[in-house]
Amino acid sequence: MSAATKFAWTPENEAEAQKHIAKYPEGKQQSAVMPLLDLAQRQNNGHVTIEIMEYIGKYLGMPAIRVQEVATFYTMYNHKPIGKHHVQVCGTTPCWLRGSDDIMAACKKHLGIEKGETTKDGMFTLGEVECAGGCVNAPQVSIGDDYFEDVTPETIVDILNKLAKGEKVTPGPQNGRQTSAPLGGPTTLADFKGKTAKSGGDA
Repeated sequence: MSAATKFAWTPENEAEAQKHIAKYPEGKQQSAVMPLLDLAQRQNNGHVTIEIMEYIGKYLGMPAIRVQEVATFYTMYNHKPIGKHHVQVCGTTPCWLRGSDDIMAACKKHLGIEKGETTKDGMFTLGEVECAGGCVNAPQVSIGDDYFEDVTPETIVDILNKLAKGEKVTPGPQNGRQTSAPLGGPTTLADFKGKTAKSGGDA
C-alpha cells in the first residue's frame, strides 16, 4: 500500500472480517480487533500503519487509540515493512536455557543483519519474540506462520538456506522427535505393545 493509497478491505477480506465479527455477541464487535489487525497486516504485506489502525477503529466503532494500544502491545503486529520471511527467535527462559542465544547469533551471522533489520534483498527480517509456546521443544523459531522446534545453529542455517532457494522446509521438531514426545520413544509401558486387560477373571 503506497502513501497515496488509502487502506480498504479487499472484497475477500471484507467477507472474512464480517465472519470474525459474527463470532461475538451483538454490541461486542470490538472484540474482533485482534483478528482484524492480523487480517489487515496480511493484506498490507506484513505490517500495520496508523492509517490501518484508524480504519479498523472506524470499522469496529471504537477509538483509534484503543486499536493502537492492542497493536503496540502484541509483538505479532509489525509497524514497519518486513521481508518475505519473518524469522523470530524465541528468547524466553526455556529457549534461552536451551541455546536461543546461539540460534540468534547463527541467524545474525548467516543473514548479515541485526535484530529488527531486513536483508538487502528483502528476503528475511530478523526479530526476537517472547514465548512462542513450545517450551518443551525449546529452542524454537517461528518463520511466518510456521514453527520450528528443537533447532540448533546448524539446522536453522539449513532452513534459511532452503527458504532462500525457494525450497520446501518442514516445520515442527528438527531432531526426529514425534510432536512433543520424549526423544528416543516411550520410556514407560515400553513392553505393553497394545495389550488390553482381560475382562472378568478366574476368581
